[in-house]
Amino acid sequence: MQVLIFLVRSAPGIVVLASLASILSGALNTGLIIVVHRALTATDRISEILIVAFIGMVLGRLLSNYVSEITLMRYSQRSVASLRKSIISKLLRVPFRQFEVVGREKVYAALTADIETINYTLLSLPSYAVAFAVLLGGGAYLTYLSWKAMLLLAFLVMIGGTLHWLISKHASRFFEMARDQHDRLYRHFRALTEGTKELKLHRSRRRAFIENEVTETTDSLMNDTIRAHSRYFLARITSNFFFFTVLGLVIFLMPILHDSVSRVVSGYLLTCLYLMGSVNSLLRIIPVLTSASIAFRRVESLGIRLGAEGEEQSAPANETSTWKSIRLRGATMSYAGPGTDREFRLGPIDLQIRPKELLFITGGNGSGKTTLAKIITGLYQPEQGEILWDGKPVSDENRDSYRQLFSAVFSDFYLFESLLGLDRDDLTERARGYLQELKLDRVVGIRGRELTSIELSQGQKKRLALLTAFLEDRPVYLFDEWAADQDPSFKSTYYNKLIPELIDRGKTVIVITHDDRYFHLANRRIELQEGRIE
Repeated sequence: MQVLIFLVRSAPGIVVLASLASILSGALNTGLIIVVHRALTATDRISEILIVAFIGMVLGRLLSNYVSEITLMRYSQRSVASLRKSIISKLLRVPFRQFEVVGREKVYAALTADIETINYTLLSLPSYAVAFAVLLGGGAYLTYLSWKAMLLLAFLVMIGGTLHWLISKHASRFFEMARDQHDRLYRHFRALTEGTKELKLHRSRRRAFIENEVTETTDSLMNDTIRAHSRYFLARITSNFFFFTVLGLVIFLMPILHDSVSRVVSGYLLTCLYLMGSVNSLLRIIPVLTSASIAFRRVESLGIRLGAEGEEQSAPANETSTWKSIRLRGATMSYAGPGTDREFRLGPIDLQIRPKELLFITGGNGSGKTTLAKIITGLYQPEQGEILWDGKPVSDENRDSYRQLFSAVFSDFYLFESLLGLDRDDLTERARGYLQELKLDRVVGIRGRELTSIELSQGQKKRLALLTAFLEDRPVYLFDEWAADQDPSFKSTYYNKLIPELIDRGKTVIVITHDDRYFHLANRRIELQEGRIE
C-alpha cells in the first residue's frame, strides 16, 4: 500500500494511464483466450473473423503491454531520482541532533539499499499490473463458461490464499532482521574505510574484525534473507499445489457439474494453464513488496515523512546578516554518552554574545564546549530555555536564517572539494589571496570554484576549511579547537594575525581553545566545567 500510495500521490495521471493500459491488456488477453478456445473447439473450418480477431488482439496486447510498461518504467526512474533528491533535501531539514542520534550508517543504508529496493519494486510494478489485469480477465471468462465451477474455484483460491498467508506471515520479521544487518554492515564499511591504518597495523585486530564483526554480520544477513525467502517459496509451492488441484478437478469433476463437458472443460483447462504464469508473477511480488514496505519505513524512521515537508523551514532569499545581540537564556541540553547510561547535562546556560568581540570558551575535555557551540550556532535546539536573536526567540520558522549568521569550523569538520554556494565576482582572486596568506598556495590551486586538491595533512585541511569560512564572510565566526593540529609558528599567526584581522573587519569571533598562552587576547573568556559556566 505504501508503494501504491507513493505512486498515486506523486503522479496520479501516470498511474491512471498505466492502469487503463493494463486493463486493456487484460481484456485483450481474455479475448485471445476466447478466440483460441473457439478455434480449438470449432467443428468446421475456422472463419476469417477468428483469424483477424486473433491478429488484432495479439497486436493490441503487445501495444498495450508496451504502453503500460514503458509508462511506468519511465515514471519509476523519474520517481526514484526525485526520491533520492527529496530524501537528501529533507534530511538536511531534519533537526541536527536527531540526525546525529540516527547515525551515519542508517543514513547510508537508506540512501543506498532502501532506495535500490524501492527502485526495483517500481520497476517490477508494470509487469505485475499486467499480470493482475490478465488474471481478472481470465476469471471473468471462467465465470462465463461455468459460474458453478467458478464458485468452487473461488473457494479453493480462498483456502490456498489463507494457507499462503499463514506460511508467509512470519517472513516479514526475517526481512526486518536482515534490514537491521544492513545497518550493521554499513557500520563495518565505515570502519573499513576510516580505520584502514589501524587494521593494517594490528594483525589480531584485523583478524577479529573480519572473523567476528564482518563474518557474523554477513552470515546473519544471509541467514535471515534465506529464512524469509524460504517461507515465501514454501507458500508459493502450496499455492501451486492448489492450482494443480484445480486442474485435476477441472478434468475429473467438471463432467459432473456441467453438461457441455468438452467445451467447458477445454475452456477451463486452457484458461487455467494460461493464467498460471500470471498467478506465479503475482506471488513473486509479495516478498518484493514486503521489502519495499520495510524500506519505506526505514526511510521514514530517519525523521522523514515522504510527501511532507521537513520540520525546519528554508531561509528566505533576502535574509539579513545584521544583528545586535545573541543571548542564551536558561539553555540546556542532555544526552547519554556513547556506550554508557550516564547522562551528560549542559546548562542551564545564560550567555550574551556581543558584536565585534573575541570570546574564548575553555574547559576540560567533555565539559560541553562543542555542545554549547552547536547550541550557539543553532544546530542544536535547547531542550529548555531559548536563544534570543535581537530579542526575538529563535524558532523553527527563523532558525535557518539565524544559522546564516555563522561561519564555523568544528573539530570534526568536512572539507568539500569545491567552493559550493559561494557566488561573488572576485571569488577566485580572494581565494588565491587567502591561499597565500594560509601558506597553501604551493599545494592547492583554484580552477573556477574547484579546489585542485584536498589530499593534504590534517593541519593543511584545517587551513583550507578556514579559507572557505573566510570567503563566506559571515558576521560571526566560531572555531572549535582549530589550532590543535597547527605547528607553533602558524598557531601564533592564527591567534595574533588572522583572528585580529576578522575583529578589525567588524566580525565576532568565538574560539574554543586549550591554548592558555593566548587567553589574554580575548575580550572575554568563559570556562565550562561539567556542563556549567564557572
